[in-house]
Amino acid sequence: MLPTADELPAVLLDLAVPHEDINPLVALRRTMAEDPEWRWLLERCVRGLVQDMGVPDDGVELPLLPDELGEEGRYFPVYVFVAALDQARAYHRSIGIPEEVSRRTLADLGRNMAVHRRRLGTGGLLVPYWIRLHFRGEIYQLGRLQFQRTVLRERAAASLAEAGRPGEAGEPCLSIHIPDFSGPLSPTACEESLAAARAFFPRHFPEEGHRVAVCDSWLLDPQLRTCLSDRSRIVRFQDLFERIAGGDDECDSGTLSFVFGTTDIPVADLPRRTSLERAVGDRLRAGGHWYGGFGWLTL
Repeated sequence: MLPTADELPAVLLDLAVPHEDINPLVALRRTMAEDPEWRWLLERCVRGLVQDMGVPDDGVELPLLPDELGEEGRYFPVYVFVAALDQARAYHRSIGIPEEVSRRTLADLGRNMAVHRRRLGTGGLLVPYWIRLHFRGEIYQLGRLQFQRTVLRERAAASLAEAGRPGEAGEPCLSIHIPDFSGPLSPTACEESLAAARAFFPRHFPEEGHRVAVCDSWLLDPQLRTCLSDRSRIVRFQDLFERIAGGDDECDSGTLSFVFGTTDIPVADLPRRTSLERAVGDRLRAGGHWYGGFGWLTL
């Protein structure tokens, strides 16, 4: 199930796992493979992860392990994904996913380990639920953006109906995600990603017939348009969507995490190095808040 200790470093490098995490993962491999309790949990999680491979919004969630388990608990989800890697790649091959798309999609494991270390200062995987989508064939990296196979929720369907656009709750759609550590969010890169998605999904998932793509992100908070230049990449990203609505739930901590990499800096001390940092920090210092935004576009 798991690669040998000699094979594991190369596998981890292919998944873009940060170099500082490789030796600890190799050192703990024997525990995961030979300790009866860890091995039982690992095998059970892998079976649940690959069950009904490729079916959107399905599969089991990985358990949230207590902090008391230390490195073993923090790194455990990584071993689950490594153990399921062959089945994830086999599924990609079975539906003709290009090797380059498969490789870049699964490498999001390493990127999210880098996010974990940036935010928490330790090795581990911040949001295992997110990476399970990649290893189940539900999400694909196409250039700058990621696209998740899912279904329209009530909110999106209501917005489409109000605009006179086709789309009913429960029908297949794509959800757009913006990965960190992936360079600038340039208009050209985003347009190229959308063009790739319009060709990719009809080719590999013709039965789903995606007509709409949605995005739910702090980047779509309408307040950003009042704080940033019209030439801002974030504002131009918002311009891709036919309609954007502000959310009702505060997203201060999420916005801080993405913009500054942490929520531990006092608001009064937030850096003001860029126009985005100034906009985010100044609104919070003035007693305001940030919210998630929601947008959609037709495919």
